[in-house]
Amino acid sequence: MQDIYTRITNQIIAQIEAGTVPWVKPWSQEADPLPRNAVSQRHYRGINILLLAAAASEQGFTDNRWLTFRQASALGAHVRKGERGTPIVFFRWLEADDAAPGEEAARRVIPLLRTFTVFNLDQIEGIERESHAAPTWTSEELAEDLITGSGAVLEHGGNRACYLPERDVIKLPPPAAFSDAGGYYATALHELAHWTGHPSRCNRPLGRRFGLEAYAFEELVAEMASAFLCAHCRLDGQLQHASYLDSWLAALRGDKRLIFTVASQAQKASDFITGYVAPESEAAEQVAA
Repeated sequence: MQDIYTRITNQIIAQIEAGTVPWVKPWSQEADPLPRNAVSQRHYRGINILLLAAAASEQGFTDNRWLTFRQASALGAHVRKGERGTPIVFFRWLEADDAAPGEEAARRVIPLLRTFTVFNLDQIEGIERESHAAPTWTSEELAEDLITGSGAVLEHGGNRACYLPERDVIKLPPPAAFSDAGGYYATALHELAHWTGHPSRCNRPLGRRFGLEAYAFEELVAEMASAFLCAHCRLDGQLQHASYLDSWLAALRGDKRLIFTVASQAQKASDFITGYVAPESEAAEQVAA
């Protein structure tokens, strides 16, 4: 039986090979595009966003809410016969006591990774559906607020979009150089994700990692972080660096934990920009989810 890391990595690889990059989605089509648990109302995070967004796209689900079989039953609802759930993961660090009886406690920290199966509300009967009110803001307004609120320095000019770490500056072509506002803001959020890697912010160490050159690894983190930010703003996600797909695929095949590390780093970058602070209870609620 495959372990959790291998099974999920293979799933991501298959999606990319099929031409469906799991973090690139038309998020603008949904009132609340990020998947969330229907009981806790909390959005899923990190790797679980990719897993649930991919499942929703493949199966045509129209609701962004999910429940475990037990949660559905507790609400007086039921999963329709024959429906197949979607696996998600829960990760936390646990302290283990290795001391023998009578010896001084010798504690070490070990990772715990478990899977849970959830069902989309489209697969469940007996739950009243919500009507989503139209947002009072536009996607471009929210993206502009994120960029302005970050304090990042942007310089417009030329035909290249990039983050210059030596100057701590984001360079972007003029907005008029883009075909539409969505394209401009998707690109700006991608570069803003790079900006979070600075030592004074998320402090992402550069260097060869997981078989990837430093720049290729950083690009994968930024691709995924900008996808999370696009979903936050309801902007359509865009693949900024398709030229890296082959190297990313090779690295994923060679390291089954890579996608988990990337998703974690991308979530930290997104949280830094949005100002999200996870409550202490969130991990427990994700287990229940």
